[in-house]
Amino acid sequence: MNRSIPVLALAALLGAALPRSAPPAAPSAISVSKQLWSNSIGWITTAAEQMPESLYAYRPVKTVRSFGELIAHVAGSQHMLCAAATGDKPSTEDDIEKSVTGKAALVAALKASTAYCEKAYSLADAEAMNRQFDMFGLHVNGMWAVLHNTDHDSEHYGNIVTYMRILGMVPPSSQPAPK
Repeated sequence: MNRSIPVLALAALLGAALPRSAPPAAPSAISVSKQLWSNSIGWITTAAEQMPESLYAYRPVKTVRSFGELIAHVAGSQHMLCAAATGDKPSTEDDIEKSVTGKAALVAALKASTAYCEKAYSLADAEAMNRQFDMFGLHVNGMWAVLHNTDHDSEHYGNIVTYMRILGMVPPSSQPAPK
C-alpha cells in the first residue's frame, strides 16, 4: 500500500507537467449544414439514378411535379441558392425544369448543381454572413442561402421518399448499407 503512494504522486506530477490541449473548436455552421446536405443530396442523387426512366413522368396526383420535374427543380434551386451564397449571378429557380428532360440529362444537371454547391459549402461563416442580397422578397445573406438549400433539399427528399414508396421502391436512406 505504501508503494502505491509514490506511483500515484509521480503520475500526478507527470499529468500536471503535460501540456494542456485547448478544447476542440466548435464546427462552423456551414460545415454542419454541409454534413446534413451531403446526406440529403446523396440520397436524392441515388434515387434519381435508381428510378427507371419510364417512371420519370410519374406524379402521384396531377397537382404536383412529376419525379423528373422534382429532380430538375432540386438541380435548379441548388444552383440558384448556391450562386447567391457565393456572390455569383444566380439563375432562376426553374431554368433546369424548363429546359432539361430525360433521365440522363436530369441526373447530369443534378450532379453538376451539386458540384457547383461545393463552393458555397466551403465558405467561412463570416464570409457567408457578410454577403447580403435580396431573394424571395427578403433581405438575406449567404448563410441563409446555404441553410435554405440544405433545408430545401431535405424537404424534397421527403417528396422523393413518398413517390418511391407509392411505387413499391425502397428509398436510398432505407436501403441496407453496401457491404
